[in-house]
Amino acid sequence: MTHTDKIPTRVDEMNTVTNILEKLRLKKMDNEFRWADGQFNAGKGKNYSPEDLVILKTFRFEGESDPSDSSILYVIQAKDGLVGYSLDAYGIYSNHDGEEGYDNFIRKIPVAKEGEQLLFEL
Repeated sequence: MTHTDKIPTRVDEMNTVTNILEKLRLKKMDNEFRWADGQFNAGKGKNYSPEDLVILKTFRFEGESDPSDSSILYVIQAKDGLVGYSLDAYGIYSNHDGEEGYDNFIRKIPVAKEGEQLLFEL
C-alpha cells in the first residue's frame, strides 16, 4: 500500500485537519492564505481582498478533550485561479483581535453556492 492509498477519498471520511491538508497538498491546492496588513497573501507576491476570493468549502473541527483544540479550515479560491486554505482557531479561541481584523475579513468573502460546493471535491 502506498502513502497515497491511505488518504481518504470521500470528504466525510476526512475527519482531521491533517487529512484535509494532505489531500489539498496532493491536488496542489495547499497554498496558505495568510492574514497580513488587512489582506490575505498566499506567498505568491500578490495580496487579496475579500472581493478577490470565494470560500469553496468550510471544515470545522471540535476538540474532543480540549475546546481550545477547535479550529476551522476554509478552502478558498482567488479570482486568478489560485486555490488554497486558511486555518484558524474556532470561536473565542481565534487569535485575531479586533472587529476590523481576520474575522471581519473572512465574513466579507462570499461563499460558493451549495451546487458550486458540491462540484468542488477533495
